[in-house]
Amino acid sequence: MLDRPLNVAVLAGGISPERQVSLQSGAAAEAALRQAGHRCTCHDIGPDRLDVLEDPTIDVFFVALHGAFGEDGQLQSIMEQRHLRYTGSGPQACRLAFDKLATKRLLNDLGLCTPRYLVFGPGKHDGLLRDQVRQLSTRYVVKPARQGSSVGVSIVDDPDAVLDICKRTASEFGDCLVEEYIEGRELTVGVLLGRPLPVIEIRPARSFYDYQAKYDDDRTQFMFDTLPADLQRHIQDQAMAVFEGLGMRHLGRIDLILAPSGKAYVLEANAIPGLTDHSLLPKAAMHAGIPFWQMCDQLVRAAFLDTMASKVFD
Repeated sequence: MLDRPLNVAVLAGGISPERQVSLQSGAAAEAALRQAGHRCTCHDIGPDRLDVLEDPTIDVFFVALHGAFGEDGQLQSIMEQRHLRYTGSGPQACRLAFDKLATKRLLNDLGLCTPRYLVFGPGKHDGLLRDQVRQLSTRYVVKPARQGSSVGVSIVDDPDAVLDICKRTASEFGDCLVEEYIEGRELTVGVLLGRPLPVIEIRPARSFYDYQAKYDDDRTQFMFDTLPADLQRHIQDQAMAVFEGLGMRHLGRIDLILAPSGKAYVLEANAIPGLTDHSLLPKAAMHAGIPFWQMCDQLVRAAFLDTMASKVFD
C-alpha cells in the first residue's frame, strides 16, 4: 500500500481545438493533487514540448490532454516507449476511442446498439451518398471522425444539405460520419478504476449538447437518479462493456441516447474526459461520494502501482 506523496506532472494544453479546455482540466487536476498532498506541477506540452518526460524525479504523469496528440494514443505511445507511469488508457485504447469510426466497428462487433451511419471521405460519389443519406434517416448528425468535445458536430434536418455540410466538415477535420439522429434522452456514464459511476442525464438548454452547452452555458442541467434502478444498471452494464471492449484503463466516459422505446444507443467513448467545473466525470464521482481531489489521488496512485501497464497496453 502506497502511503507517501507522489511527484506528479500534469500534462495539458496540446495542439488540438480542445486546447483551452485541456488547460482548464490541467489546472483543476493540479489544484486537486496538491490538495491531496502530492507535489505537482502542470505542463503545457505538445509534440515539440516534451522535456518534462525526461525528468527522472516524476513518479506519475497525469494526462489531461484532450484531442489530437493527447487523446489519440500518440502521447501514450511515447510514454510507453520510455517506460513511464501515466494515468488513463494505453495507446491502442486511446486510438480506438478517439476514432469514432473504429469505435463504431467495435460496437457492432460487440453486438451493442449504436446509431446507423455512413462515412464521408475522399472518393465518395455525391449521387450515391445522397441516395444513402435519404435511406438512412430523415434527420442526421454530422461529426468529424476524430475530434472530441463535440467540436465540428452538426444536426441537419435537410437531407439535401447533408452533403454540403459533410464537405465543409471534411475540409476542416478530415473524414466524417453521418449518423441517423436518435431522438431521446442524453445520458453519460463515467467509469472510475473499473467501476461505473452514477448515470447522468444531460438536459441542455440549446438544441443539443454541443461545445457551448458543455463548457459555456450554465443553463445546461445535469440530473441524477432520473431512471428506474434496473434501467440504470442496464445502462451502466452497457457502458462497462464498451469500456472493457475498448481496453480502456483507469477512467473513461461513455455517452448514450435513450430512445422513447427504452432502447439505449451507444454514441461514443471518451478516454480522457474533461476535468473542468462543467465536466461530467467529476460530477458523477462527487455524486458517488468521491470528491474531485480524492478522484485525482486515486488515479495517480493506481497509475503508480500499475506496474503491468506497459505489458497490457503495449
